Amino acid sequence: MLIIIGYIIVFGSVLGGFMMSGGNVMMLVHVSEIIIIAGAGIGAFIAGCTGFTLKGAVKGVVHAFSGHSAGKAEYLELLSVLYGLFSKMQREGVISIEKDIEQPESSALFQRYPKIAKDKAACYFIGDTLRVYLTTGSAGELEKLMSVDIEAMHEEEMTPAHAFERMAESMPGMGIVAAVLGVVLTMSKINEGAEVLGHSIGAALVGTFVGILLCYGIFGPVAGKMITLAEERSFFFRVIQEAVGAAVRGSSPIIALEYGRRAIPRAFRPSFLEMEQSCKG
Repeated sequence: MLIIIGYIIVFGSVLGGFMMSGGNVMMLVHVSEIIIIAGAGIGAFIAGCTGFTLKGAVKGVVHAFSGHSAGKAEYLELLSVLYGLFSKMQREGVISIEKDIEQPESSALFQRYPKIAKDKAACYFIGDTLRVYLTTGSAGELEKLMSVDIEAMHEEEMTPAHAFERMAESMPGMGIVAAVLGVVLTMSKINEGAEVLGHSIGAALVGTFVGILLCYGIFGPVAGKMITLAEERSFFFRVIQEAVGAAVRGSSPIIALEYGRRAIPRAFRPSFLEMEQSCKG
């Protein structure tokens, strides 16, 4: 929603200011220029991508418009799920959580918290980590393993975002290409009247304008949103890392959760009392 609001402000400011100066918006509408700039930019982007990066970029753009980062409700559900697992481990032994972590989609514990149950990446991260602990009984390497996993997931999300960012940065250059082509067309009309030449030169300059607007007003913000979402996603997994790391080191369930709670960004961090009520409620 915020990205749509941002676009409304961008176009409202640019077009509104132009019209306040006496400009006619239709003077900026040159479909051929848009086709040259956007088409060339997107084509160059596809040419420079692998299948993995292209697929990730498409998913990232969709997520930038429709998705959201974890908020307080998601963090509380995460802490509650972890508390359920840690308490069960403490009461019944590590082996008791085997079915929960291997089949979270059919686990009564996970299903009580639908936001986490639908987050397959988080479920697999928790499950894979605790499965290693369940199998080996060793906590020595778990935190390093989780760090490797978090870094790999972060890079997986950042690679398409950086590729899309490079495409955005290419738009002013593509705008210059369109402007040069417009100048070429203008030179072919050099013997025509001043009105025709003025219109043709104006159309060429619109190419530069469109390229810059696409870069900084449209595609650039999407790339920035993709990067921001990837960064915020890492916060979520670091909470799991801190809580699980403390639990396997022998901390009580509530203390293990406190490690995780302290890793939550302050904007979304519940109080200790809120966490306790959510977990034990």
